[in-house]
Amino acid sequence: MKFIKTTSKINEQDDLSLIATYQQSGDLEVLGTLYNKYMHLVFGVCFNYFKDEEQSKDAVMQIFEELVVKLKVHQVQNFKSWLHVLSRNHCLMALRKSAKNPTVAMEDNFVENGDFVHLDIDDTKETQLTVMEKCMETLPEEQRKSVDLFYLQEKCYKEVADITGYDMLKVKSYIQNGKRNLKICIEKNSEL
Repeated sequence: MKFIKTTSKINEQDDLSLIATYQQSGDLEVLGTLYNKYMHLVFGVCFNYFKDEEQSKDAVMQIFEELVVKLKVHQVQNFKSWLHVLSRNHCLMALRKSAKNPTVAMEDNFVENGDFVHLDIDDTKETQLTVMEKCMETLPEEQRKSVDLFYLQEKCYKEVADITGYDMLKVKSYIQNGKRNLKICIEKNSEL
């Protein structure tokens, strides 16, 4: 077991040095080396949300493009966890956007087709996002601000404290309690 812990520490140190090198030089090869280590995990997250291989592959490339910009401005201590959150948020935003602008593939003979079939579009993801948004509104202001900044805007504890003016320990408490309250609210409203 000690070997595993040592290896993960080495990987984290290696990630941190690659991040520092990229932030100083802007060298995309360095970023590519770092991203390549976790690309299979990013694909897994995307596939979990999209259930479509091609859309997931596209998302993997789009997330890399986001990294080019975001990794220059964020102080990342655990790249793997940060990348997971970034990937999840990318997928959720893509699903939200597609739910607002649904696209329907039309066949060449669509106009000539006399038997128009009503398309049954799965609204599950849209419903889940709507429930989450409504539950966010029910949180006390301190929790809502802290959860929004930490999870949706990907700020670290210190950045949340700086932006809101809350004490660092209060920020951690607001995030923890907000996350718990959000989960309870989502579970309660999903049963309806």
